[in-house]
Formats: sequence, C-alpha cells, structure tokens
Amino acid sequence: MAFFSSIASSLSNFGSAMHQSVNGLMGYEGLEVINPEGGTEDAEEEAQRGRWKQEDRDSYWKMMQKYIGSDVTSLVSLPVFIFEPMSMLQKMAELMEYSQLLDLADECEDPYLRMVYASSFFISIYYACQRTLKPFNPILGETYEMVNHGGITFIAEQVSHHPPISAGHAENDHFVYDITSKVKTKFLGNSLEIYPLGRSRVTLKRDGVVLDLVPCPSKVNNLIFGRTWIDVPGEMTLTNLSTGDKVLLYFQPCGWFGAGRFEVDGYVYNAAEEPKILLTGKWNESMSYHPCDAEGEPLPGTELKEVWRAAEAPENDRFQSTYFAHKLNSLDTAPKKLLASDSRLRPDRYALEKGDLSKSGSEKSSLEEKQRAEKRLRETKGQQFTPRWFDRSTEIAPTPWGDLEIYQFNGTYDQHRAAMDSSDSIEEVDIASTEFNPWQYGDLATE
Repeated sequence: MAFFSSIASSLSNFGSAMHQSVNGLMGYEGLEVINPEGGTEDAEEEAQRGRWKQEDRDSYWKMMQKYIGSDVTSLVSLPVFIFEPMSMLQKMAELMEYSQLLDLADECEDPYLRMVYASSFFISIYYACQRTLKPFNPILGETYEMVNHGGITFIAEQVSHHPPISAGHAENDHFVYDITSKVKTKFLGNSLEIYPLGRSRVTLKRDGVVLDLVPCPSKVNNLIFGRTWIDVPGEMTLTNLSTGDKVLLYFQPCGWFGAGRFEVDGYVYNAAEEPKILLTGKWNESMSYHPCDAEGEPLPGTELKEVWRAAEAPENDRFQSTYFAHKLNSLDTAPKKLLASDSRLRPDRYALEKGDLSKSGSEKSSLEEKQRAEKRLRETKGQQFTPRWFDRSTEIAPTPWGDLEIYQFNGTYDQHRAAMDSSDSIEEVDIASTEFNPWQYGDLATE
C-alpha cells in the first residue's frame, strides 16, 4: 500500500466523493451531507437518515461549529451512542486477525510474493475500519493483552495522553510487529479527515527482513447529519528496508453512485522501481495478485490468484462487529492473571456492550475525571507518567503529516507473562470481578 508522499495528494483525492455533496439544508448552509450511493439526493432527506436524534444533532452541531478546521483528537467528549464497545488498543490488536499472511511472508522464498503477502496483511485491517462506530479513547496507562491467536503474544499500552499516543508489540515464531500510533485530525463540520502519524514495522524472522508501512489517510463522512460512512482515498506504501523493494497501492476515492468505492490497485516494485506483480481488489472484500511484465501488463500464461479474503461476519450485529472483534472483547479468551489495566475491564466499555447507554456514559465520565485527577496528583508530586511496557526512545521519525516520537517495546512484558503462565502458586482471580485500574498513583476515588 503506497502511503501518501504528501498531504496535498491525499486531499486532492477526496474530490470525486465531494462532487456528491449537497448543501441545501435549511439553517445549515455550507454543511456537506454526502450520500455515497448517489449524487442528487436532497440534503435534508439524507441528513434525517443519520443515527442522531434531531434535538441531539442540532445541539451537538452548535457546540462543534467552533472546532471547524481544528485537530479535535482530544478536544471533545463524545456521547456513547456513537461508540462501539472497544478501546482503540483493541482496534490495534484487531490487525492481527489475518496474521497468517505475515507467517506466509516469512516462509516465502520469492521476494516479490513476500511483499504481496505482507501488503495484503496491512490491507486486511481496513475491513474492520469500515465500521462507523467510534472506539473508546484509551485511558493513560490502559493496556490490552492477547495471547490466544496464531501463537501471537500481543501487548498494547497508552503511553501518552497529550498528545494521545499508543504503542503496540506483537510476536510469534515468524515475525515481530511494532507500532507507535498517533493521529492528526481536521474537523470540517460534518466530516473528519484523519492522518496517521504512526509508524508500523514488521521484522520477518527467517531472513531478518524489515518492512516499513506508510498508511493512507481516511475520511469519516456525515458525522452528525446523514448516514456515517468512511472513505480511504489515496496511496499506501510498504517498503522492504533491507532490499529496497516496495509496494505502491492506490486506494480509489468514492465517486458518483459509489463508483470505485473500496477499490485498491497497485504493484510490487523491485529496488530498480520495475513492476513485478500487479495487486488488485477491494479493501473490504479480497485482494488478488498477477505476475506482470516491465510495462505492468499480466504475463502470458499466468493467472490472477486470490491472496486474502475477509472472513464472514455476523449478520445484523448491533455494533457491526466481526467474530474476531467479539473474541477480542471476551473475558473467556483473556490470558491468565489479566492486567487490571486491560481494556476488557473498562466499565464504560462493558456497560455499552451490555446495552446500558446511561451507565456507559456515567462510567466514561468517571474514568475521564479520574484521569484528570491523576494528572493533578502527578503535577503536585512533580512526577511524570512512566509507561510500563514501552520506553520512549530518542528517535523522532518523520511522517508525511508531522514528526513522531517513537516508543520501543522494553521486553518486560514477556518476563511478566512467562511468570504468570508458569506460576502455580498464584491464586486464580475471577477476571469478571477485577476492577479496571490503569492508575499509577493509588486509589483516585479517594483523592
């Protein structure tokens, strides 16, 4: 996936969908309501199809107007009815659903087919990203563990609150995956542009190959008025830092009546920038590849082969979740002696999963207040938050949308998990009764 070389190219690619916008909503002149399935639908009619009640929609619009043009990453507290019962750390873990593609990349002898497998792995996460409900922002110190999928050990931690930064590490017998995740946003009234400042790297263990990803920006349309939908227009790049081979993929912007929506096309190139393999498909469905000649045309005698297909999803799921997303939430699949800071234990997330929006909203407010209380306590003591499983490095990595401070996995989680898994002396704890506790400075309820 060839990720943007510049922010200008990403913004220009939004044009096709923007031609569908209609601005005739009385009292909301200039507001864009975009129907991805058509181009002439009346703005008022489309706006009424959204999930907001009119009174909530109108009051929220009045509050949000002052933020137009701003980065709203951590400025606004949102109502829980637009959330899904997952933390952003769990969304990071959701990338691992199709990790077998990285196993295949590690085993592959062909250097170009290796890039096909690896890039398809990174495309596969976008299937989950089409869900229009928002995950919860992690609390500082929050974690998420996964130890029961494809031999993978995965740990993620919220390492910074201002700005919000998450770090993640996954490993099995074939690969090591490291990510520092940070986003930059631009609020446009009824839409939100999202620019990924993060860095994702995969090391394939057999040959020590290091792959570096620059992902696409995305755009959330019809945030308040109309049916919310997500577009991923632009380029994505996956580079083999060891050989110079790379994958450049173009994500087609949504056009009139949905034309081109979800479509992805591109090539695997060698270090001399000669095309070797054509990649094509839809990011919400499947990807296929075809060996090609120096002009990018399919080689005679070869055929298009599918490399990845999205798994079947539950029908009419309340949160549009996949089976794997449900697995990530389940306490039944949690590791032994789950960390009390784990996202599964968040009371607001759990209440939403059970359908209690009122309790979810109050618990969310309570957690946010505890987070503010911990910050005040740290400042009073003249201390700084220290991540537990990741260390901030001295490296500052450039991205197309700004510089990024890199956090590195420090290895202590492996020691912790090995001790938990091997100890018979530790009394078993009922996970369901464990209180969510990411705080480093005592019981904040008493502060």
